[in-house]
Amino acid sequence: MNSENEQIIAVPTNIVTGFLGVGKTSAILNLMKHKPDNERWAVLVNEFGEIGVDGSLFEGQRSQQQQVFIREVPGGCMCCAAGLPMQIALNQLLAEAKPDRLLIEPTGLGHPKEVLQVLSSEHYQSVLSLQKTLTLVDARKLSDPRYTGHDTFNQQIAIADTVVGNKVDLYQANEKEQLQSYVEQHGKPHTQVIFAQHGNIDLSEFEGPTAANEQPAHHHHHGHSKPLVSEQPMPESGVLKATNEGEGFVSVGWRFSPDKVFSRQKLVHLLVGLTVERMKAVFITDDGVFGYNLTPDGLTEVELDDCMESRIELISDSLGDKLEEQILSCVTD
Repeated sequence: MNSENEQIIAVPTNIVTGFLGVGKTSAILNLMKHKPDNERWAVLVNEFGEIGVDGSLFEGQRSQQQQVFIREVPGGCMCCAAGLPMQIALNQLLAEAKPDRLLIEPTGLGHPKEVLQVLSSEHYQSVLSLQKTLTLVDARKLSDPRYTGHDTFNQQIAIADTVVGNKVDLYQANEKEQLQSYVEQHGKPHTQVIFAQHGNIDLSEFEGPTAANEQPAHHHHHGHSKPLVSEQPMPESGVLKATNEGEGFVSVGWRFSPDKVFSRQKLVHLLVGLTVERMKAVFITDDGVFGYNLTPDGLTEVELDDCMESRIELISDSLGDKLEEQILSCVTD
């Protein structure tokens, strides 16, 4: 599979899934801090949005994490990408990284069963050793029918070996018990439920074979492949916009050329005021490079080492049309 003819065999592979804004990326970043020094890890991350922000967030925070290789598959649920885009990205990542562990983070709106089917296919049977699938859930969302009535949310629980009740520090009295009861109803017979704060999950929880046995099924391809906006050349205007729609949500995202420097103060003021299901961004600002993450629990900001260009992606059930103007108003003169 690679130039040294060194075969890649039985790479321990975990799927880390969960609905929008539950903390999957934070969990993987935390886990990377505990990577054994002598191991090479690979991360394949998929986003619902067309722009692709997670790759930059991972890259910008891994200066201490040598031997971590990251590949991104933007543009919709990974099941639609589970044909060629996912397999091409995965094959390139395996060849480049020759990893001791592979972590796969499908979008919160993706169908993990389809991803599991690709990974279980004959092509990968000797290459990958499928370990536990972890599904992160925010138990506070069990009172929201937009979650419990969503097929993807329930599918994520149905395929989990371990359900992680994340953000447990924010739960009310009986929300832990509600999650355990929900998993009993919707999960596999022996699904384990554990709880975590800030996505801190012990590496030992990822070890051991998955009980899932997904046989490859037909994929629902859209019958065409479109060029990824994340890889298109930047137009002269220095702004590239992309939208995506599906699973009851819409996404809108922008790429900005690196010569656009944003006012950090104005940017934070704008981002804090957004009413969306999810927002992720990396921005080159007058104070340095920063990554942003907005969920209903609030905005977090983290300083990054570097990024190639500013990018932002928002997901909501509806989005206004003034956003681009508002974001560009934060560019410094």
